[in-house]
Amino acid sequence: MSICIFSHGRCLQYDVGHDHPESASRLHAVQDQLLSSGLAYVLEQRDGNAASRDDLYLAHDRAYVDSLFELVPEHGHIWLDDDTQLNAKMLRAALYSAGSGISAIDYLMQDADRKAFCLVRPPGHHAERAAAKGFCLFNNIAIAAAYALERYKVQRILIVDFDVHHGNGTEDIFQREARVRFFSSFQHPYYPYTDPISRSGSIIKMPLDAGTSGALYRQRWLDEWLPLMHQFQPELVLVSAGFDAHIEDEMGQMKLTDQDYFWLGQQLAQLAARHSQGRLLSMLEGGYEHSPLARSVVQYLKGQL
Repeated sequence: MSICIFSHGRCLQYDVGHDHPESASRLHAVQDQLLSSGLAYVLEQRDGNAASRDDLYLAHDRAYVDSLFELVPEHGHIWLDDDTQLNAKMLRAALYSAGSGISAIDYLMQDADRKAFCLVRPPGHHAERAAAKGFCLFNNIAIAAAYALERYKVQRILIVDFDVHHGNGTEDIFQREARVRFFSSFQHPYYPYTDPISRSGSIIKMPLDAGTSGALYRQRWLDEWLPLMHQFQPELVLVSAGFDAHIEDEMGQMKLTDQDYFWLGQQLAQLAARHSQGRLLSMLEGGYEHSPLARSVVQYLKGQL
């Protein structure tokens, strides 16, 4: 069994403002914690490749993708919505962020009992089929899933999203795709103010009150989700891994701890071992307080060992 970290230096090279929570220092903090914990010495690390436009078209509307390349300014930036900036370096980083997921899929499919974690930015799960949203240009996890469906003819893909915010973009892209089951837990009511009721058999939602504890989260996971996940028998397990439901992260008001993320890593690894030959891919989404983010990523990965 091995875990490979996929990333790329381009993901560090864009800046959306010194006071913006989505900063390159998030990735530096995780890398520093991987080193100080000793985990970096037992993990493999690889550069991801850049996604092509054809890769992006697998999950996004062609006109939307092309418009970003046409709109991006040579200098400075433009705003795509109230939260999402577009500049030339960010667009390039987004290609490596999405492409790292594709590289990770190729890595997983080469052999059984492989796991990957994409330490990338910008995040992706708010990007809809034809719209940028919530710091996200392209939906990294959706592109990885669509690539696995197309390239490897996988018939049952499970996507789990435990970010404090609902993955509205992933829901938008896969709501009519029977080969994908999307499980999303999220604080409600909260951004992006999604409907807490699922209107599709492919989408399973777990809205959570502010202040939800790790104990309650775990119990709801075991009672409501795990039976449905086993019933689906996924051939591949993908994860939108957001760590902003941590009690120390001011982006949300939930109360998960480092040990809850260790437990999530264990649960997902066990699920993958049972149904998908151990193949498990996680992609970084949220997590904006550096210390709890870095500690939680390390614990999440340790839970998979």
